[in-house]
Amino acid sequence: MTQSSAPEAPLLDVRALNRATLGRQLLLRRSPRSVPDAVHHLLGLQAQNVKPPYYALAARLDGFAPQQLSALMAGREVARIVTLRSTLHTHTAEDCLALRPLVQPARDRELRNFRTGLAGVDLTRLARLTRELVEAEPRTMAALRAALGAEWPDADPRALAVAARCTLPLVQVTPRGLWGESGQVALTTAEHWLGRPAAPAPEPDTVVLRYLAAFGPASVQDMQAWAGLTRLRPAFERLRPRLLTFRDPAGVELFDLPDAPRPDPTTPAPPRFLPEFDNLLLAHADRGRVVPPEYRGRTWQGNQAHRTFLADGFLAGLWRLDEACLVIEPFGKPGRAEREEVTAEAERMLRLMHPEASYDIRFGTVVRR
Repeated sequence: MTQSSAPEAPLLDVRALNRATLGRQLLLRRSPRSVPDAVHHLLGLQAQNVKPPYYALAARLDGFAPQQLSALMAGREVARIVTLRSTLHTHTAEDCLALRPLVQPARDRELRNFRTGLAGVDLTRLARLTRELVEAEPRTMAALRAALGAEWPDADPRALAVAARCTLPLVQVTPRGLWGESGQVALTTAEHWLGRPAAPAPEPDTVVLRYLAAFGPASVQDMQAWAGLTRLRPAFERLRPRLLTFRDPAGVELFDLPDAPRPDPTTPAPPRFLPEFDNLLLAHADRGRVVPPEYRGRTWQGNQAHRTFLADGFLAGLWRLDEACLVIEPFGKPGRAEREEVTAEAERMLRLMHPEASYDIRFGTVVRR
């Protein structure tokens, strides 16, 4: 008698994955969530530049105004800190203190790339001195390099600054990051700025569940790409009895929460304007659920991302704000109905984000990238 094999996991095609991910990302319909709740749910917002977190929330939340996030930042309820993928993110205060320890192994790997420039540097002493400096007063990177260079004149100044950032959880203090204000980057420790001690690193299992809630269904490789970490499979395996499994069109195993929304693939997906470096485009090893194959690589120029827009849930082109004009550059040739929908969303975004300004809206031709 032959033993029957386990049933094959259900297939999720690209549109099913697209709609599920958009639903988790609050992009199918605008959410009534509060700003802190949304930032927590999304596990932070990519923030290499000042404005992207504001545009990211404008695309996702009903009734969002930039001043809401700015006020939270001024009140130290959210902050900007290097975490996932070694890049700046805007996190809630709780996540600043919890997620930063989780990604410390990635910071340690980054630091090893600079070991030649750190020859003879005692990293424990460097961390202690850096903490004393930035907690006495926030320091710019130039000031920090100068102070650390005085202690280790033979070390590479850039390597010293990287070591400070990798060994300590350094946040950017305001006014940097506030909407409509300017300020150079100045740093202090998360504990000092937020007025509470760092939390122990959360169990990977807990973060897996949060990741799936915000980005699932997803593979182990997807989460590792999102976090900039390796060796997360054991956490998925521990959670397997509590999760559902699927497969994507390439046969890759996907995990998901049993009660997470997986909308019908025919669910309408209105146009959305996203900032550069939006989480949606950076949270999976396989970005095909949002980026059509023919558009891969067209949202970047060098190491700089372009602002993008979605139509029918998928990447459809780029946009930019010139002096008095919002220029929409579709990759394809949208029909009249799609142009009208995209224009209406552009008008909404401008009213929300720039109520005092007057912008024309025009369609341009995207330069082949």
